[in-house]
Amino acid sequence: MRNVPADPSLALVFPGQGSQSVGMLAALAAEFPVVQATFAEASAVLGYDLWELIQQGPKELLDETERTQPAMLAAGVATWRVWCAAGGAMPSRMAGHSLGEITALTCAGAFAFTDAVRLVQFRGRVMQEAVPKGTGAMAAILGLEDESIEAACAEAAQGEVVEAVNYNTPGQVVIAGHATAVARAMEACKVRGAKRAALLPVSVPAHSSLMHGAGERLRTELASMAVQSPSCEVYAIGLGRHTTPDAVRDNVVRQLYGAVRWTATVQDLLANGTRRLVECGPGKVLTSMNRRIDRNKDIAMVAVEDPASLQDALGGNA
Repeated sequence: MRNVPADPSLALVFPGQGSQSVGMLAALAAEFPVVQATFAEASAVLGYDLWELIQQGPKELLDETERTQPAMLAAGVATWRVWCAAGGAMPSRMAGHSLGEITALTCAGAFAFTDAVRLVQFRGRVMQEAVPKGTGAMAAILGLEDESIEAACAEAAQGEVVEAVNYNTPGQVVIAGHATAVARAMEACKVRGAKRAALLPVSVPAHSSLMHGAGERLRTELASMAVQSPSCEVYAIGLGRHTTPDAVRDNVVRQLYGAVRWTATVQDLLANGTRRLVECGPGKVLTSMNRRIDRNKDIAMVAVEDPASLQDALGGNA
């Protein structure tokens, strides 16, 4: 981060898996060389051309967890570097959704970028290895209270794992666990009045307790990594703060098998003085969710993913 006073009203947030697409950040890269330079750094670590993958695909390869995670990390860091190069104000707070939390920590200086690339590649691999392919599932439940979804999961478990894992917005919660238990929970949610229950196109039941073993493997990996205290306040999506290097390590491990409480995180950001939420990275998933969490039109919520949206965001922040 630049050595200038932080804007107490500004928070930057970073998306996770699901926001990736073939061709992402092409317009931003055409104007800011730092984008491709960032991906070149990541490619040197990974041993393959990450920029070529996100520009040319195939989509099926980009969507593999072990490749998606470095791609989204690099996309978030590249957008952050563009924000800095363009004179964007320094934030007082950062947060990220799932994988995006590691992006936020990297942008806040807790991890060196190349170390973070290695970390998320490893994270993706251990997540995929934690549950045999085809035995895990995730599903989105729409239009039902959190408590009803939790009750449906408890009823449907029947000795297996199914849990609410992403509290994205009021009325939008993702559940995850064993595929058979997830199917039972979807039906139980429908019985309770859910407007929709839809399987997501992923096989890794992220943030469920089935990821506990992967989390402990991640803990071992983090123990050998250099970690610094973040240069600004970074929110942990399990509801806390990344303050010391030990807290960073522990929170990154725990969030792999703990719920993503995005609704509460955004509410916490706003309660602590945030009045401008800028999403850094491809897509507008978080910005859309943020607007559903708080509909106050005095709160500026924007996504930066191309030169036009960058200029819009800089309008009140440069």
